[in-house]
Amino acid sequence: MSAQRLNLLSFSGKTKILHMTWMAFFISFVVWFNHAPLMMVIAKTLGMDNSEIKTILILNVALTIPARIVIGILVDKFGPKRTYSTLLAAGSIPCFMFAFATSFEQLALARFLLGFIGAGFVIGIRMVGEWFPAKQVGIAEGIYGGWGNFGSAAAAGALPALALIFGGDEGWRYAIATTGAISLIYSIIYFFSVSDTPKGSTYFKPKKAGAMEVTSIWDLFFYILMSVPLYATLSLLTWKLSPTGANLLSNAAAICIYTGIWALFIYNVYKIIHVNEEHLQHPIDEIHKYKFKQVAILDLAYFITFGSELAVVSMLPLFFFDTFHESHGVTMVEAGLLGGSFAFINLVARPAGGWISDKFGRKLSLSIFVLGLSLGYFCMSLINSEWPIALAVLITMACSCFVSGGCGAVYAIVPLIKRRMTGQIAGMVGAYGNVGGVLFLTILSFVTPAVFFVIIAAVALSVLIAVQFIDEPKGHMAEVQEDGTVEMIELN
Repeated sequence: MSAQRLNLLSFSGKTKILHMTWMAFFISFVVWFNHAPLMMVIAKTLGMDNSEIKTILILNVALTIPARIVIGILVDKFGPKRTYSTLLAAGSIPCFMFAFATSFEQLALARFLLGFIGAGFVIGIRMVGEWFPAKQVGIAEGIYGGWGNFGSAAAAGALPALALIFGGDEGWRYAIATTGAISLIYSIIYFFSVSDTPKGSTYFKPKKAGAMEVTSIWDLFFYILMSVPLYATLSLLTWKLSPTGANLLSNAAAICIYTGIWALFIYNVYKIIHVNEEHLQHPIDEIHKYKFKQVAILDLAYFITFGSELAVVSMLPLFFFDTFHESHGVTMVEAGLLGGSFAFINLVARPAGGWISDKFGRKLSLSIFVLGLSLGYFCMSLINSEWPIALAVLITMACSCFVSGGCGAVYAIVPLIKRRMTGQIAGMVGAYGNVGGVLFLTILSFVTPAVFFVIIAAVALSVLIAVQFIDEPKGHMAEVQEDGTVEMIELN
């Protein structure tokens, strides 16, 4: 019952670090999603049409996929204290650019750059993993993820009211600029309030930066293979903006972006080989080995959990409006509130997912959550206008419990794979969540919501099979200190 003895009312030691860090994540998500509730008034001020609004929404997520990989590398090299503080400070700059943009082009550039702050999540995973033992790391990571994630909902609730307080047609500008100011101020507070590790502990860093270390030739090829979907998704986003999609990029611009994406992939492959070629030429002691399949399976698990959450949260208000407007007289505002029920569950369900993982085993917990969300999405595919609204919302919230719990269960395992690469592992797993969001939303543009839910349910079943091949973390993982001594870190 150790996981239950986490005193959240305390503001000292590891609990202080948890509170300071989830607040950093919360603020980063407020800044990342500060445009969403104000989008219509922003569009009116700058005379934007529907295609330009859609472009802003796509650009908001475009940079987050590579950013999570980059931030993972930086946090492992420089530590979470410096990385989080720098990201919050740097993220305020495009936030101010967005707030005071006078043209669509300026707005689009600022929104694209703001995608980088969406990678802040990765930093806290490493910080919390450093401060909490294995028996509590699930619930701690769950609280960090669940409470921090609520920043997007807080932005939706608070920013329209803040814009009204500032008043006038330009009130939205000052509301958005306020979030940038908060981010800048908190970056300083965070830097002077936390440390990377408890006193006396070592912060283990990768031997080489730029890519994850692997411990077998097979894992090297597996790593390269699992990198392909990240670049394929960036290509998919480009296609959505190209003449064959939303027609917001010229053919020449799209070709340039495709070329850049795959040139980046080739460079990434070079870095993966460069980081690993030397140590793979020599036998690796068994205690220093880890299986890359652990990372790959968590990639897929987050793809279906957080990826489906991203997609469903985006489409749910409109789904409820279209389904119940005529039969039950549901308004757009009411549909928005009903749709928000899916994300609201995160506050409790994600920490619960981590706690269940701590208490009942990582593999079993993750399997139950993935199976539950598959059944949940299948039930959601059956919702129609004849259903009572209360039953539809109940099914939606039940499904959300498994989805958010699954996110918590994934990140209950991430810090237990290889300590010195926790940031990079968290970055890759997190990026797969964004990949899922983009892919599922693309599928939605071709099919009905009912078919969309069935497809997610079917994909979840295939991920459930993959989860059966993950190894339960147990025993110890070994990390080498600077003086060459080996430290054994307990995993259960």
